[in-house]
Amino acid sequence: MAQAKKGDRVKVHYTGKLSDGEIFDSSECREGDCDCSSDPLEFTIGAGEVIPGFEDAIVGMNPGDSKTVVIPVDQAYGERIEEMVAEVERSALPPTITPELGQQLEVEQEGGQVFSVVITNVTDTMVTLDANHPLAGRDLTFDLKLMEIC
Repeated sequence: MAQAKKGDRVKVHYTGKLSDGEIFDSSECREGDCDCSSDPLEFTIGAGEVIPGFEDAIVGMNPGDSKTVVIPVDQAYGERIEEMVAEVERSALPPTITPELGQQLEVEQEGGQVFSVVITNVTDTMVTLDANHPLAGRDLTFDLKLMEIC
């Protein structure tokens, strides 16, 4: 049976959990998921379509194999970078936006680069924007099952 290797297109079912056991993402339906399609994640190993530790965990697996891996911060979304958190005056936001905790916004830098931020604090005069990935600074645990090598 062929083992997954760099360059292979694969289909994987996964459940991602934080260190406290909270599930942050899954490709499989869970009770109460009305809109779940239960399709496996499809990606090419080595193409950078998923975090490095996820790719590395699939290498060497055979279709039908399952395992649980802990992916350290440096192989996941990296450390949190405090310089990527900024407080801006509420008046600097477009008047069409009513800032709310957890709200995601697209911000355009000088030069036209666009990136996502999350609102992490709101006061009467200030809004805190965080451009870190929400899972930055965390080790991640994944239950993996290799479904197919395409």
